[in-house]
Amino acid sequence: MPPRTIRGRCLDPLPGARDVAYLPDAVLEIDENGHISAFGPAPSGCAIPETLPGTVWMPGFVDAHVHFPQTRIVGRSSGALLDWLAQTVFPEEARFADKTYANTVAAEFCRALIASGTTTAAVYGSSHPVATAALFTALDRSHLRATVGLTLMDRAAPPALCLEARQALVAAEALVARWHEHDEGRLRFAVTPRFALSCSEALLEGAGELAARHGLPIQTHLSENHAEIAAVAAAFPGAAHYLDVYAQHGLCTERTVFGHCIHLSDDEWTVMQAAGAAVAHCPDSNFFLGSGVMPLRRTLERGVRVGLGSDVGAGRTFSLRRIAAAAYDAALVCGARVEPAELLWLATLGGAQALGLGDAIGRLAPGYEADVIAVAAPEVDDRAALLDALLFSHSTEPVRNVLVRGRRAV
Repeated sequence: MPPRTIRGRCLDPLPGARDVAYLPDAVLEIDENGHISAFGPAPSGCAIPETLPGTVWMPGFVDAHVHFPQTRIVGRSSGALLDWLAQTVFPEEARFADKTYANTVAAEFCRALIASGTTTAAVYGSSHPVATAALFTALDRSHLRATVGLTLMDRAAPPALCLEARQALVAAEALVARWHEHDEGRLRFAVTPRFALSCSEALLEGAGELAARHGLPIQTHLSENHAEIAAVAAAFPGAAHYLDVYAQHGLCTERTVFGHCIHLSDDEWTVMQAAGAAVAHCPDSNFFLGSGVMPLRRTLERGVRVGLGSDVGAGRTFSLRRIAAAAYDAALVCGARVEPAELLWLATLGGAQALGLGDAIGRLAPGYEADVIAVAAPEVDDRAALLDALLFSHSTEPVRNVLVRGRRAV
C-alpha cells in the first residue's frame, strides 16, 4: 500500500484522560504498512489540499459487544431478556446451521459495521462452528478488525442451538488454530460462553482451560436482568454470586469483557477490580429490554475499563454514536452526568483498552495502526458544538470513509 497523507479537522482521544483533543486543521500521515507515521497541526502555508471537505477524521469506533446472528432481528420486541431470547433470538439463531444463510448474513453484518464507522468489534458468533467460520471469512475479506467467539451453549436452549461440551471445545480449538491472531492480530478468537445459564459445569471448566492454554480473550454476559440473576443463583448454588460462577472456572481475568453488569453487588465489583476485567456498557439494549441502568460514572471511578457495545439485536442500531447518546441518557438517569468528550473516548480508545488493544488502535498518534474514519460534520470550530453534532443528533451524518491499517474497508 502506498503511503497516504490526510488533511482536515481531527479528533484524537488522549491516553492519560477520558478526553479528546480537537485539531481544526491537521495533517495525518500513514506509512506503507498502514501505521500512522506523523500527526499534528497543519503548518502555516500548507500546500496539501483538504481531504474530504465537510468531514472530521477520528479513530474508528470500537464496538465492545455485538451479536452476529441477531443482525436481522434488530428492534424485535418480545419482552424482557429471558422471554426475548426464547421467543425472538433462539428461533433466528437456529437458522445459522445453514452455511448459505450464515454467509449471506455475515456479509450484511460487515456492511452494517462499515456503514456505522465501526472498525473493530467484539463479536458473539453463532453456536454453529460453520457459521462462526463464515463470519471470520467475511470479516477477513472486508478488512475489518474483530475479536470473535463461537458462542458456547450446551443447555437451557433449543437442541438446534446446543453443542455438547466436548464437541464445542474441539470446534473452538480448530477455530483458534485457523483464525486467532490472523493477519498480525487483526482477527482474534475469544472464548465466549453465552452466559452461565447456557453452560454446564463441564463446558465452563473447559472454556476456562482453553482460554488459559492459549491466552485468549474472554467475553460473556453478566448481571443483565433480575430473573437471569435468580436463575443463575439456582443453577449454581455453590457460587457466592453471579460473578463467582465465572471466577471459579478461570473466566474472570484481565482478558475478560463482561457485557452489561447492571446489578452487581459491591462484592462483585471488588472481584472484578481485583481481576482487572473490563465492562461492555450496552445502554440502548438495556433500555429496550427494560433490564436497568448500569452506573457508568461509578464504574469509571472504580478504575474499571469500559467500552461501549451496540448489543445488536437488543440494541437497535449498529451506530456507536447512537449508543454514546444512550449512554449519556443513562448516566443522567443515574444522576451522574458523563461528558460528550468522555463518551467519544469510550467509543474509541476506551473500547480499544477494554479489548486489550489500546496500544495498537484508538488514537491518531505515531506508531498506532491507522484505523481511522471520516464522518460528515457541520463546519464549526468549537469542539463542544462539534461533539454534540456528532453524538446527539438523531439524524446522524454519514460516515464518508473507513480505513483499517490505512486500507479502505469494503
